[in-house]
Order: sequence, then structure tokens, then C-alpha cells
Amino acid sequence: MDGGPGTAGRDTGGGDDADRDVRAGERQSSLRAALAGLTTRGRSFLAAGVAATVCAYVLGQGDLLRVGMLLAALPLVCAVVLHRTRHRVAASRRLSPVRVPTRDEARVHLRLDNVSRLPTSLLMLQDRVPYILGPRPRFVLDRVEPGGRREVSYRVRSDLRGRYPLGPLQLRLTDPFGMVELTRSFSAYDTLTVVPRTEALPPVRLAGEAAGWGEGRQRSLATAGDDDVIPRGYRHGDDLRRVHWRSTARHGELMVRREEQPQKPRCTVLLDTRRAAWAGSGPDSAFEWAVSGAASAAVHLLGRGYAVRLLTDTGTAVPGPDGGGLQSSAGGSSDTAGLILDTLAVVDHSGEPGLSRAYEVLRGGIGGHEGLLVAFLGALDEEQTALACRMRRRAGAAVVLLPRGFQDPVAQGERERRLREAGWAVLPYAPGDALPGLWRQADRAAGGASARTEGGGR
Repeated sequence: MDGGPGTAGRDTGGGDDADRDVRAGERQSSLRAALAGLTTRGRSFLAAGVAATVCAYVLGQGDLLRVGMLLAALPLVCAVVLHRTRHRVAASRRLSPVRVPTRDEARVHLRLDNVSRLPTSLLMLQDRVPYILGPRPRFVLDRVEPGGRREVSYRVRSDLRGRYPLGPLQLRLTDPFGMVELTRSFSAYDTLTVVPRTEALPPVRLAGEAAGWGEGRQRSLATAGDDDVIPRGYRHGDDLRRVHWRSTARHGELMVRREEQPQKPRCTVLLDTRRAAWAGSGPDSAFEWAVSGAASAAVHLLGRGYAVRLLTDTGTAVPGPDGGGLQSSAGGSSDTAGLILDTLAVVDHSGEPGLSRAYEVLRGGIGGHEGLLVAFLGALDEEQTALACRMRRRAGAAVVLLPRGFQDPVAQGERERRLREAGWAVLPYAPGDALPGLWRQADRAAGGASARTEGGGR
């Protein structure tokens, strides 16, 4: 960066006269910026020098005139020298990690390189940081030799999830006397994503899971025995050991055995974001507990091999139709977890009146069936309770977590009873309850709901 720290060279693209005009304008503007960068000390020296010069002229004191001229000239000389100083400085920023849970710390590493042939003078680094991440960090660098490098770091943390910009980095250059201070800004910035905190959940076997999409077991398209093999044509890259010679002789071309097709269990995590369904705000509110619970459930089920998608009351599904949540590798599951966490980092209350849009998405699922359904719902009225009961028919197993204290206890108890009769495993909670303990109860609650559903069917 030429022309002082933090400034970039400019390509004007004109002729020689235009270049000279632009350069002259830049010098004047830069000089005005240098004079505007006079510190309180520099302005005081300049005011004192002007006053002493005027007094010396009025009183005819030659010695006082020289003192006044010296006082007035010192800050001006410092401004010109600082303006004429040329530094080429490069800066970079690195976040570790880029995605951090709430209440955890992330470290920001700053690196400054002096790529010019001259040493720098006193420098002060200041990074712009949102107030919610902590105080604005400042670092003083005494002198950076030609080709030298300086590395500093600071920590940030947030109790609130979200996406927060870091930067741009500001660089302040000052003279040894502290008369002038120039500030230049880099243009680059980075983004820190604060995601909901997740908890490790115990593995539980939910009743009704096998009736949906199973526990990740493999189903073969062919049963045992050569006569029942369903072959396909040979493709480039197929293992020759899988060639089925009897089918090859019958069809007159190379045929290979089809691999077993694992049927990946599916799960939808439903998060109710309706503003009218939640009370309170802040990191200890019931809504934030539900967001953290949805993140924990999604990460836990992804780790168990499920194809997970996040669904909100607005009908938005993550991953979308292109992703589908059907990753077949650990890397794919990791990408899905990151995508879901990034979405939950910025999710907010919606103005939706009900859960109808989410129900339409569930009804349009593959085969009209969604496998496992885990719902984090807010307060429900009669209409939304009936809609949630219809949602249960779209899943092989269903678990719903409901907050306590938002409704009349009698009405809330009646709605919980209706959900249980529809086949939901109902887990009431209060903000601050441990999610792993509730999740451990889901097995017993799901078993009771399944038995009631079968009894009602008979």
C-alpha cells in the first residue's frame, strides 16, 4: 500500500496531463488529511506558536518571534514529513475457528508485513469489532524493519448467535513527537459465525422408527443366490470381480452384480419460529433453547447416519431440494451440519400465523413419508394442535418438545394429551432443562404413544 499505510495505489488510465492532475489532486488531498490529523498536542503547539508570533510582532520582541515560529513550525514539519513518508504495508486476518458456538471464544490472528525498503515508524493497529464481541482491540508496533513481519492476536466471544463482520483493519501512523496522527483503513473484512451451542445427546431407539425408514440398515435389491441376482451392464471402473458370468453369457455383454443399496434413514427437524408462539427474548429464552435443541438434534442424528433436513414454519428447508440431505459420506454429513448450523445462527422470529407451510412441505415428501420427525414447537392453539396431529401421519416416529408456562396449564395439558393420542412423543420442557435428559425420555414417551395409537386403531 503506497502513499502511507492502508492506502492503495490507483490506476487512472488517462494521458500524461490527466495523470499529473490526478497526482496533484491526490497530494493536496493527502496533505490536507495530514494537517487534519494534528493531535491535541500538535494543535496546541501550533496555536501557541501563532499567538507567540503575533505577540512578538506587536511588542517588537525578536527572541519571542523565533520561539513562536519554532512552536508553529514543529507540528507543520511533522505533518509534511509524515505525509512524505512512503510505506508499503500488507495485512491479513485469520479466524480460528471461523464457526464458533455461543459463549465460546474465537481467536483472531492479525499479520502485518512491511514490504517496502524503509522501516516504519510507530504504528497502531485497530480492528473494527462489533460491540457484542467485546472491546475494540488496539496494538502498538514500535518499528517494523524492511521486509519484517509482526503478528498479534486477540479473542472475541458472544452470548448471542449471529454473523458478525470483523474489520476493516485500521492503521494509525504517528510521528515521534506525537504531533500528527494519520489513519488509513484496509478494505478487506472477515465474518465470524456464532452458531447455537450443541449438546451431546444419548443414542436412543425411538419406537416406530423401523416403520418409517429404519435404523440405517441396508436393503439389498437382490436376495441371496445366483438365480435371484439382478445384474446391470458393465461400466468403466467396475471391479472385474463383480462380473456375473452367467448373465454375461445370457446377454452377450459384460454384466456385473448390483451392489447392495443402503437405504439411508431420513429425519426432519422442525423448528417453530412464529413470533406469536414464543414469549421472552435473550440467550436464556425458550426460543433460544429451542434453536439450540434443534441444532443438537440435527448434529446428533447426522452423526448416527441420518439424512437430516431443517424445516421451519415458513416452509424453508435446509438443505434445499438440490441438497436433499442425502449425503452418503462423512464429509457430506459434515457439510450438512455446517449448513444447518449456519442457518440456525441467523434464524429469527417469523410473522407466520401458523404451521400450514411446514405441513405442505411434509405432505410433499418422498412417498408422502418423512421417516423420523423431531419438532420444537411453541405455544399451540386448537387449530395448530390439529395441524400438528396431521403432521404425525407423515412420519414413522415423531417427537415434539413443547415449552411450559406459555399457556393455561389446563389448556396446555389438553393439547399435550391430543398430541400423544395422535402418536407424538411429547416432551415438555422449561428453558434451562438439560436436553440430553429429555432426549433419553423420548424412547419411553415414543413407546407409550405408539401403543396408544395401535390401541386406537384396533
